[in-house]
Amino acid sequence: MKLTCFLLAATALFLPNASIAAAQAPQVTIAPAPSPYDSLLRPTASSSPLAQPTLSPGVLLLMELEGRFAQAVAAGGGKAFATWFADDAVTLNNGRPAVLGRASIAQQANWDPKVYQLTWAPEGGQMGPSNDMGFTWGHYEGRSVDKNGQPVITSGRYFTVWKKLPDGSWKVALDASANEPPAADSCCSLPKP
Repeated sequence: MKLTCFLLAATALFLPNASIAAAQAPQVTIAPAPSPYDSLLRPTASSSPLAQPTLSPGVLLLMELEGRFAQAVAAGGGKAFATWFADDAVTLNNGRPAVLGRASIAQQANWDPKVYQLTWAPEGGQMGPSNDMGFTWGHYEGRSVDKNGQPVITSGRYFTVWKKLPDGSWKVALDASANEPPAADSCCSLPKP
């Protein structure tokens, strides 16, 4: 209880109008600091960033945007994907040239969600000091089938930069992805004869 009161008082000193919100806020339990290697693992229910009590309102906003983005793409596929980008957005993917502009992104994002399912979950993010730009990052997975009907699964890491437009809406400024890193035990081993 003393720690909660201290945190509420400290918050009131640094954030205007925070004392009103803090008085209405539920008590916060401080979790142990995460391992620096946690980000290499896939998210679990216990490591969900939304369950962390220390996220700022700005990061919560970015997480909400990322969640709505993922839901729209799950339902609408590539067509929905492209609508989330700013006019001057950029996408970067492994082994491919950069794609510049929403129109070009829309031309390449032409998958049907019945044929290819792209899902992702944010694991973290940061909001910039001016609260008009920030980023999220996490794990993605793509699922489809090959010409023989066999499942094809791709996965990796992603990074999304969000920016607030003059009209107050938020759009993706940059979307980048990288393949999943190799398994820890496959890095430097020699092939077996």
